[in-house]
Amino acid sequence: MVICLRSVSQLSHRGGTKLAHVRIGVLASGRGSNLQAIIDAIKTGRLSGEVVVVISDVPDAMALERARREGIDAIYIEPGSKRARLSEEAESRIISELENRSVDLVALAGFMRILSPRFVRHFKWRIMNIHPSLLPAFPGLKAQKQALEYGVKVAGCTVHFVDEGVDTGPIIIQAAVPVYEDDDEEALSKRILAEEHRIYSEAIQLFAEHRLKIEGRRVRILPESEHDESTDRDRD
Repeated sequence: MVICLRSVSQLSHRGGTKLAHVRIGVLASGRGSNLQAIIDAIKTGRLSGEVVVVISDVPDAMALERARREGIDAIYIEPGSKRARLSEEAESRIISELENRSVDLVALAGFMRILSPRFVRHFKWRIMNIHPSLLPAFPGLKAQKQALEYGVKVAGCTVHFVDEGVDTGPIIIQAAVPVYEDDDEEALSKRILAEEHRIYSEAIQLFAEHRLKIEGRRVRILPESEHDESTDRDRD
């Protein structure tokens, strides 16, 4: 399987490089520090896009407050009674809110619910997640604690496309950080989080530039020259 990814938004030209203005919908359950990093990357011109909506399953999530401060639509959706998953009604509402805003990419930023196969298929290869480990090591919750308990010398974070498993989708970018002898979970988490903030925006920018190609389980990052040639062929 080889898939060349294209965002829906129209191509524009900036500085001679073909970019797409990617419309991003963010799902978040907590404080939204990765959301803020994405917003900041857009403000400083490192990311060509716009966060058009932030949706949470937690009514008082800090992520919603961050969105409101920036003038971004902030929506709470009642998740239903299931502990780890959304109800079918909740997922349908989220899909509707995202589609109504013509979202190109769904970015999970600390969203603590497992998405159903139906949701994943609806936005196939258009959902990204950031996870605080070097996947496939330490998937799921408390990844930093898992890493410390296992005794690894190097930890890190991973941006990946979301598939129908849990933290199993094709890997886009990873960043490694050292694990020090006196590290506790808080210290290691802080070091990893700094890298999360950096690589998530990088991965989204690669998506905006149409430079990601899925080949089986691998995500190939196209050079800018190869991207430009393939884009030109697509436009002919």
